Amino acid sequence: MSLTTASAPAAARVGRGIAGALLRSPSGLAGLIIIVLLVVLALASSLGLLPYDSAAQDPTARLLPPGGEHVFGTDQFGRDVLARVAAGVANSAVVALVAVLFSAVVGTVGGIVSGYLRGASDTLIGGLTNVLFAFPPLLLALTLASVFERTWFTVAVAIAVVYTPIFVRVTRGPVLSLREIDYVSAARATGMNSASIMLRHILPNITGILIVQITLSLSWAVLTEASLSFLGFGTPPPAASLGSMVFDAQTLVVAAPWTMFAPGAVLILLIIGLNLLGDGLRDALDPNRKGR
Repeated sequence: MSLTTASAPAAARVGRGIAGALLRSPSGLAGLIIIVLLVVLALASSLGLLPYDSAAQDPTARLLPPGGEHVFGTDQFGRDVLARVAAGVANSAVVALVAVLFSAVVGTVGGIVSGYLRGASDTLIGGLTNVLFAFPPLLLALTLASVFERTWFTVAVAIAVVYTPIFVRVTRGPVLSLREIDYVSAARATGMNSASIMLRHILPNITGILIVQITLSLSWAVLTEASLSFLGFGTPPPAASLGSMVFDAQTLVVAAPWTMFAPGAVLILLIIGLNLLGDGLRDALDPNRKGR
């Protein structure tokens, strides 16, 4: 990837090239198909297009096996498992997107400032990053989620705090190299202020790295949200969550295995899809891998 700023037409050509490379990548294409299918399922739930509401209970339809009107069967309260899984995907996606966008913005700003300005800024941001890295991610997220009132937003913020240091580390390294590039030095020599240089010359040249990291972080955020929900600190009921569905199905795994298999399988599929998409994007954006 060339370390130069690009015009809008050039950026558009780069975008089309990335899309083409992604579609030619078996892993990237597989991941894209999986994510598109799950997004359609989540949108169908959010827009009320599914035949059953995820929270609607029917005592006369308890623990029905998959088939007929209930494709994935029903749970112990007579709720349609497919509707619950679709709502769980939608809720997990919202939490993961908010968490990753927050951590990407804060972490990217911190990484650019740390790498470009160096000095006291680098010491302060590096110290905070090292402190956060000292804690196991799930334990830190669990601690933060337990401190505040349990809502989907506080869960997202807790996850965002955990993954912000990753974006700081990912962006700081390339910025250390970019700050010494000739056109950045020329911009400084012309009197351009640091904020403009970071925005116009540094940020555009690390977007590829950020895209890949955001995609991979989404899979980690989904898994973290599911883990928190499984432990009782994630998305609060009555909202559906894949992690809490797996937890609730523990006592039913013998009598009604579909109540655990459906959310577990979809959760695994979602994580695999995001990882495959991230691998495809990495290959598309890494010139050293092209042609392999």
